[in-house]
Amino acid sequence: MKDFILAIVLFSTLIGFETAIAEPEYTRLEMEVDVEKSADELWAIAGGYCDISVWASIECEITSGDGNIGTVRVLLGGAITEVMVAKTDLSYGYTQPIKEGQFYDLYHGFMEAKPVNDSSSKLFYTLVYDVSNFPDQAAKNTDMARRRAQFDKFLLNIKMLTEK
Repeated sequence: MKDFILAIVLFSTLIGFETAIAEPEYTRLEMEVDVEKSADELWAIAGGYCDISVWASIECEITSGDGNIGTVRVLLGGAITEVMVAKTDLSYGYTQPIKEGQFYDLYHGFMEAKPVNDSSSKLFYTLVYDVSNFPDQAAKNTDMARRRAQFDKFLLNIKMLTEK
């Protein structure tokens, strides 16, 4: 009988736990900027994994890896950790791992330079993450607008640095 009661309590707890967790709601933010330099010239300025320290004025340190898939960078003195999960000659993608005690939003970023012709290119930056932790659509929209404004600024910084 004790086992039966314990099973009911555990089952009730699991049901309550399951309903307390929101279904993931993944969003995608796509940003781009035209650059009047070749994709190779653009990537030489912006494509290093810690070049973010220049175009975003963010402290960056490579803590492991050699600049290829699996390389780990730490931003803002350890506040943010990002692991490179994809790389080509003109792109890279990264994710932010789970942090204990914090909501895991499955954050991924992807930056890519694409040639338009021999002397111009486009730079794309895409973010994918879960917004289900926000209480309502207004809060989700505010977060997305904040991130879009931040990354649009970064893209303009890269454009300016590349074209000078």
